[in-house]
Amino acid sequence: MTNIAMIDAAAVRLQGHARVTPLLSSPFLDDIAGRQVLVKAECLQHTGSFKYRGAWAALSALDAEVRGRGVIAFSSGNHAQGVALAARQHGVAAVIVMPADAPAIKVANTRALGGEVVLYDRITQDRDAIGARLAAERGLTLIRPYDEPQVIAGQGSVGLEIAAQAAEAGVGRADVLVCCGGGGLSSGVALALAARAPRLRVRPCEPAGFDDMARSLAAGTPLRNAALTGSVCDAIVTPEPGKLTFPILQQLAGPGLVVSDAEALQAVALAWLRLRIVLEPGGAVALAAALFRREQMTGDAVIAVASGGNIDALVFAKAMAMLP
Repeated sequence: MTNIAMIDAAAVRLQGHARVTPLLSSPFLDDIAGRQVLVKAECLQHTGSFKYRGAWAALSALDAEVRGRGVIAFSSGNHAQGVALAARQHGVAAVIVMPADAPAIKVANTRALGGEVVLYDRITQDRDAIGARLAAERGLTLIRPYDEPQVIAGQGSVGLEIAAQAAEAGVGRADVLVCCGGGGLSSGVALALAARAPRLRVRPCEPAGFDDMARSLAAGTPLRNAALTGSVCDAIVTPEPGKLTFPILQQLAGPGLVVSDAEALQAVALAWLRLRIVLEPGGAVALAAALFRREQMTGDAVIAVASGGNIDALVFAKAMAMLP
């Protein structure tokens, strides 16, 4: 199980590799939210998302001989790119199992970073089974996207940075809104904040119809989503909460927040207009919650993690068309 010692160790291994991303603000966003909004811009991380942190943390923790045989991952795109880059930097092979309907830019980027892409149909095929078969056939080590202690530890480095940056900004108590798929980022940040800034509370954020974590936290037991596709927030569409991540969030997180696809696209547009950062819809869900779910939070400040920026041009154009 991931703990603060593992997160601290992962942060040390990440030094000189991962970027320390900034905490951004805009008075225009503050006006919409009715409170101060601080945005942790993980879209500026290597490969355009926080996933690089967990990928590097996991690969760097492997025994050199095991790592040398190569790694395998399954992902709709951001974990794929993070693992592909971290593997290339370590000089090892990476096989990435991706859904056939993943955004074209994510598939192309993964291949460009040196990953061998294996496509599958997420409706009719089981990515876990595909990954397990390929790992066994080729002697590869599976790097899971969220249910992996070292991946969670790497994502927890985001929480360490938030704790330090919030203190510097004079924010001692706030909800920390985190885009949530399987819960690797949310649980890693929650563990880090519980140890370093316990008055900062994680709130997982999801798109409507794919809010398995929010529903599971409310019910006190893991629940599955009825559908596996159908949201523009493809980066955070997962079947159900992670087996490792759910107990962490059940213990440390506040209630989940849910936004619509339209609100996520609005947040993409506002992030570009007011912060000049590019977000994908799945990476903008936390900002959307900060802006459009103001009645579900208290306090003078909120921190939103902008978790990824790998967006197709057509989707970005659709978001920008929503600006007045």
